[in-house]
Amino acid sequence: MTTKNLLQAIGEGLAEEMRSDETVMVLGEDVGRAGGVFRVTQGLMDEFGPFRVMDTPLAESLIAGAAIGLSVNGMRPVAEIQFADFIPPAFDQIVNEAARFHYRSNGAWSCPMTIRVPYGAVPGGALYHSQSVEAWFCNTPGLKVVAPTFPADAKGMIKSAIRDPNPVLFLEHKRTYRLIKEDVPEEDYSVPLGKARVHRGGTDLTVVSYGLMLHTALEVARKISNEYDIEVEVVEPRTLYPLDKETILDSVKKTGKLLVISEANLTGSFSGEIAAIVAREAFEWLDGPVMRLGAPDVPAAAFAKPMLDFFVPSAEKIEAAMLELARY
Repeated sequence: MTTKNLLQAIGEGLAEEMRSDETVMVLGEDVGRAGGVFRVTQGLMDEFGPFRVMDTPLAESLIAGAAIGLSVNGMRPVAEIQFADFIPPAFDQIVNEAARFHYRSNGAWSCPMTIRVPYGAVPGGALYHSQSVEAWFCNTPGLKVVAPTFPADAKGMIKSAIRDPNPVLFLEHKRTYRLIKEDVPEEDYSVPLGKARVHRGGTDLTVVSYGLMLHTALEVARKISNEYDIEVEVVEPRTLYPLDKETILDSVKKTGKLLVISEANLTGSFSGEIAAIVAREAFEWLDGPVMRLGAPDVPAAAFAKPMLDFFVPSAEKIEAAMLELARY
């Protein structure tokens, strides 16, 4: 075991897969000589050369399209979109092409590509560097959407994503890159896609969250346990699509209450899908309304810190929502 942050764990997972499989390669804006804008791919070009670590033009549609072409010709490309906010030009390639290759060929073709996407609000990020885009893609059969939050999970899941025979959108909350650290195994291992993780057991309510909000939720859960003797079970989906419904439903059936937290705009966010599943499939076990907490419906996080603080659900707002639901 070695202590690593999220950024280091993902980079290590990439390097290990490239060493073990010569068809694995990386492409994207500044991923080579610069090591990526966040330095996730730092050192990979020195080890593997410019043909397996390729700097691309500033053209997201080209990045995604090239990755598709590489994947159907025997490679396993890992394409980086520098910020989630820049992914719209690649939307057609990802949703209409990559996600449908296996289906439209009746299983004859696969499209083994991974698209790494840093997402989430950060100070100073403002309108074009702070968006949460998961809801855009969680309505796309044929595309897996994963969002691991802890380093050990992220390393194991980037390996599983690369090994998957079809496209995976790999979301990385950029504010957690250096913030979150834990012991990460050094040996080869993988974490299966499509399986949620229960981080904290509880009996009074269930919280489902991911990204930076998961860490805030865990902190608040510990706080209200000490101050109010309210025990919150905290579940991280890890994979958003396909969703591990069983783990979430089992938790809600135990606690009788659900709060879903994300920093995406509340209307149309993926939290609504989780709420709908629980309302339909665990209705008889519910002892209170299914609640959601998210960002207000404004176009994006603002540059000004007070407005950013208003945009992202705070620990105070999360605590108030937990207490309201627990006392219902």
